Amino acid sequence: MKSPLLSLPGAVPAEGVDEGVAAHYGDLFREQRALADGTGFVDLSHRGVVAVTGDDRLSWLHLLLTQHVSDLPTGEATEALILSANGHIEHALYLVDDGTTVWAHVEPGSQEALIAYLESMKFFYRVEVADRTADTAVVHLPAGSITEVPEGAAVRETPYGRDLFLPRERLEAFADRAGPPAGILAHEALRVEQHRPRLGFETDHRTIPHELGWIGTAVHLQKGCYRGQETVARVHNLGKPPRRLVFLHLDGSEVHLPPNGAEVRLADDGPDGRKIGFVTTSVRHHELGPVALALVKRNVPVDARLLAETTAAAQETVVEP
Repeated sequence: MKSPLLSLPGAVPAEGVDEGVAAHYGDLFREQRALADGTGFVDLSHRGVVAVTGDDRLSWLHLLLTQHVSDLPTGEATEALILSANGHIEHALYLVDDGTTVWAHVEPGSQEALIAYLESMKFFYRVEVADRTADTAVVHLPAGSITEVPEGAAVRETPYGRDLFLPRERLEAFADRAGPPAGILAHEALRVEQHRPRLGFETDHRTIPHELGWIGTAVHLQKGCYRGQETVARVHNLGKPPRRLVFLHLDGSEVHLPPNGAEVRLADDGPDGRKIGFVTTSVRHHELGPVALALVKRNVPVDARLLAETTAAAQETVVEP
């Protein structure tokens, strides 16, 4: 979905999975500071939107998701995962129920596969699943924003701000009074600062929730069966995940940011040493400078100096070893 807000002054289109919205509007750090101060908004209208209706929507989703949603209060935001039979992360959903509909936004382009899975699991439950991406746009308002929410928009209220499910035809009118706009790069920089994982960035084909700190926020440990639960319970009760998420402070003298997938090594072993992890997201932060999230092997010492490609990096613990 190509956003009409790409016509705003200064808009530079994003690339890759975030294609369709603006990477920035001409001043990345100003946009970050505005969001941190609780002003402006982020156009996330490229994200997939899935709606589930019907009397059984919450009890049915409860059987499929990692999160406890059977008694989800109206208007309360949550997030949840869908796992493979082996416990690997396949989908991440950001949910709210408005009293008649469960609204979820997901990674761009992932909604078709998600809906195909949900449709295969309907059986005799009174539910309907719909792809609402074409008529519903996601917009993010930062924490502290006093921008008025349009009537009729579903809202996910989180500690990091509000996600609005807005009728797509009202997106431009909303932008006219909600500005200044901030691009997806500013949104990503704050996400990295907050240590929040993102599907397809912090995950690969074998990621389990424990590695990213998604236990508790997206995975409920006291709920009933769902696909992949055995792996979740076994690792939680009997073992440790093979990898862990870390936050990296990168050498600020380097012009080059290590890209996603860049190999991480122990600094003492040099750039030709054994790979012990990889960068998942790297950004330039308006206060912290160049920073990144990375997945490293669980047994890497928490005080070890690291190299991301050739860039020196100091680590902060996100997931305990």
